Amino acid sequence: MSRSPETSPAPGAPARLPPRARTLLRGGGLLVIGGVLLSLVVVSTWVGAKDTPPSQVWSALWTDDGSYSTDIIRELRLPRTVVGLMVGAGLGAAGAVMQALTRNPLADPGLLGVNAGASAAVVFGTGVVGLATFTSLVWFSFLGAAGVTVLVYLLGASGRGGPTPVRLALAGAAVSASLTGVIAGLTVFDAATYDYLRFWMVGSLAGRKPELVLDLLPFTAVGLVMALLLARPLNSLALGEELGRALGTKPARTRIVGLIVVTLLCGSATAAAGPIGFVGLVVPLVARWLTGPDLRWVIPYSMLLAPVLLLTSDILGRVVSPEGELEAGAVTALVGAPVFIAMVRRRKEASL
Repeated sequence: MSRSPETSPAPGAPARLPPRARTLLRGGGLLVIGGVLLSLVVVSTWVGAKDTPPSQVWSALWTDDGSYSTDIIRELRLPRTVVGLMVGAGLGAAGAVMQALTRNPLADPGLLGVNAGASAAVVFGTGVVGLATFTSLVWFSFLGAAGVTVLVYLLGASGRGGPTPVRLALAGAAVSASLTGVIAGLTVFDAATYDYLRFWMVGSLAGRKPELVLDLLPFTAVGLVMALLLARPLNSLALGEELGRALGTKPARTRIVGLIVVTLLCGSATAAAGPIGFVGLVVPLVARWLTGPDLRWVIPYSMLLAPVLLLTSDILGRVVSPEGELEAGAVTALVGAPVFIAMVRRRKEASL
């Protein structure tokens, strides 16, 4: 008798390993990524336009001696790094949840228009209403993200077949293009708003103040905890609505909570750092490639891998140009676009 060819196991989660060994392997991977992230935090606090010895950086973290170097570290570099951690974790978790909700591995907040909605709302709040603080802008960002999420879902659900991944992607692209025109119009007619937003629109961590860390922390913390709690219901929903209900999952409630999580994380991240693309798309794909489809692992991996990508991009942006900085959003696009193209070309990534 002829034997059927064996299916090769997924990288990072070999099928031949017993469940306990796979759990230990995945847990070890989290520890390794956590170590890499901690190293990047140190490098991000150290690297800048002004050369600062590591000993002085360490001293500045614990003692404020009033010197110029200490002020740079405590008032600029450290808040910039912490904001990068929170924004990256939020975008990674939001991308993983959105891909699970839409059952589309190529979905992310940027492709489905959520970031564009949040950005348009922030531009409107800044240029028309005259808001300037993060606390006020973040509510506009939430409204824009939520409104676009509902609009894209309704457009994708119209007609026969319901909200298919292709329809959602096309609806998101159309809405994003429309909102991009609105944003351009608002900034062109207001020179002051344009000066303020021209760097923000690229996606940047530069110039973030310590107060922003405290303002951003509650929104990000609540969103990340909700995303982790949503992992098990999303796993059940991936098996189908009928089987999910049999396992005790309520599909409608799971989708609503998932949209709240995406809105909360994307809205706060966009208000804090601007529309940073590809992080919520590429990172969950890599996490799923490493761990398999179990969202109890995909979401934590995404929460750590995304700030690794964002901080790495931010550090590269500081050192790649001798005459100035390249914004983090531009670097993530340069890194993420080739990965996105490669994933699209892989036919086996067409569905979850």
